[in-house]
Amino acid sequence: MTVLAQESRGRTTPLAWLLVLGIVLAALNLRTAVTSVGPLLDQLSGALGMTSVGTGLLTTLPVLAFASVGAVTPTLARRIGEHRLLLLALVTLGAGLLVRSLVDSAPVFLLSSAVALSGGAVGNVLIPTLIKRHFPARTGIMTTVYTTALAAGTMLAAAATVPIERASGDWHIALGVWAALAAVAVIPWLALLRSEPERDTGGRDAGLRQMVGSRLAWMIAVYFGTQSMIAYIMFGWLATILTDGGYTTPQAGLVLGVFTALNIPVSIAVPMIASRFRDQRPMVVGLVAFYAVGFLGLWLAPASTAMVWVVFVAVGMGSFPLALMMLALRTRTPETTAALSAFGQSAGYLIAGAGPLLVGVLHQATGGWALPYALIFVVLVAQLLTGLYAGRDRYLEDERLLRG
Repeated sequence: MTVLAQESRGRTTPLAWLLVLGIVLAALNLRTAVTSVGPLLDQLSGALGMTSVGTGLLTTLPVLAFASVGAVTPTLARRIGEHRLLLLALVTLGAGLLVRSLVDSAPVFLLSSAVALSGGAVGNVLIPTLIKRHFPARTGIMTTVYTTALAAGTMLAAAATVPIERASGDWHIALGVWAALAAVAVIPWLALLRSEPERDTGGRDAGLRQMVGSRLAWMIAVYFGTQSMIAYIMFGWLATILTDGGYTTPQAGLVLGVFTALNIPVSIAVPMIASRFRDQRPMVVGLVAFYAVGFLGLWLAPASTAMVWVVFVAVGMGSFPLALMMLALRTRTPETTAALSAFGQSAGYLIAGAGPLLVGVLHQATGGWALPYALIFVVLVAQLLTGLYAGRDRYLEDERLLRG
């Protein structure tokens, strides 16, 4: 029984509100280990004596952790319990953040970053599962809550780390602050330990092997991967694209900040709209259209108009909350949601990780941005095709019936 089993016949219980709080606080923390490092990367490299290989590994760790640890999360959840595992993930995340803020050794910093990112990877997979289990009738609104908190945490860590470092004069403090935020997120999950839900540990639909043989699971994974690839490309290369177009570094930083901030209202709007319909294909087409207009403008229009096109791309980034929604909308049970979430995100992040590297290679080889933009449009075509398949109203458990 979920804590909301009787919600439709009565008021929302205090336990349900505690779950909402727990999901919000957990989501705020899932990207702090990633986005708090980027603004201080040059300073960290110098202070830790990190080689270019080490710096490259640090920027690649999120993809490796999200793909590898995310894949084993459903198995861990069946053995440990979803609430206990998310509590353990947040403790692991906080411990990794704390250790890396205290050390001056590059290997230890990398290792503790991997530990922190592993906690975030578990949360990536578990939270869609918890939404499916506890809020089956309110998937849309709870996905809105989740993705909004995730976007807010992403922006907060990216925007606040440098001001904290300047105010304190110490990068250790600037990174250590995020361990304190993780400690706060642990509190509601300590209270929720007693409400650990019953789990179907023998369901045949809960295995990753079934996902590998599922066309729908692959379409969702590729859709998730293509939207994540574009996000990584934008966060990694937008500032360079703008400075090459004549923007100063502060101006490029401002545009990137606006782009990041726009993820919050987009994360609110997209799930609320998509949840009103059983078929998400019109939303898929609309978001790809925003992407296409935005990237065409960045590529061909005068550089002075970049802010306009960045707004279009930011709206297109609504494909991320839409992809997260599909994990729950295309499954009937929390166990299948967990398996699809693990498979879709693991495969998707592996796909996404190649994007920034390919853009860098193409840009270095040609000295321009024509081929990188061409790559982006190839990715958009793949996103459109897979999204049209994944967005159709169906359930993964019924796939054999759909094949006729």
